[in-house]
Amino acid sequence: MKVWSVANQKGGVGKTTTVVSLGGLLAKKGYRTLLLDMDPHGSMSAYFKHDPDRTDNSLYQLFQGKQAQNFVSPHSLIHPTPYKNLSLLPASTAMATLDRQLGASDGMGLVVKNTLETLDADFDFTLIDCPPLLGVLMINALAACEHLIIPVQTEFLAVKGLERMLRTLSMIGHANHNVPEYTILPTMFDRRTRASVQTLRSLREKHAACLWRSVIPIDTQFREASQLGVPLTIKAPNDRGSLAYTELLNDLLEPTSQGHLPAVIASGLSS
Repeated sequence: MKVWSVANQKGGVGKTTTVVSLGGLLAKKGYRTLLLDMDPHGSMSAYFKHDPDRTDNSLYQLFQGKQAQNFVSPHSLIHPTPYKNLSLLPASTAMATLDRQLGASDGMGLVVKNTLETLDADFDFTLIDCPPLLGVLMINALAACEHLIIPVQTEFLAVKGLERMLRTLSMIGHANHNVPEYTILPTMFDRRTRASVQTLRSLREKHAACLWRSVIPIDTQFREASQLGVPLTIKAPNDRGSLAYTELLNDLLEPTSQGHLPAVIASGLSS
């Protein structure tokens, strides 16, 4: 099973949209795909009509079980979605208390990694939607994944979130822990605005080696798909946002493709 995490230490940059869109595409291709919501806000859980304030079967139970040394079967926490090959392990708002509850408890940084190892025969892919804050949940997501996707909205404040995220990865590396390979993903790009164009230019100048070669455009259809609870890549596969995520997935599935080579600054930033 391949495990990809989607993270940035800033909210509102397209993390949940990225997980749901890629998950929908993988499911359509026939891959058994698990979406794992590690954000206490539960945006992805709510996307699929699960209330993070009320659910009793969520990721939170795995951490409770680990702390109490009681085994909790992850299979009992996984919910089907209306879409073939697509399953969800939802979040609970109670997860926001985990850093305070767990303190320095041993082994809590590997709860998700160990859980996914028990699910290896059941799924081909797991995509993890991360919280925007560094803590036990993000540490779990980074420890569990083999590839990290960092969505960055093409505007100044989101770039600051990217810088914090890269400092976090540097700290993890200095602590002699494995750092996953990562792809920086420009999102919500609007070629009509100077801010988007300048931010994309800056990303291409400073982070070319790890920057995806294209962009995810701003697209109101993502919001409409969210209201319906259906991945846009399933609802409208030929929409421009869906086509962009299709291109991204093709690059991620082909690690030797242009998507993982240093980005080239296009003339006029015409992407």
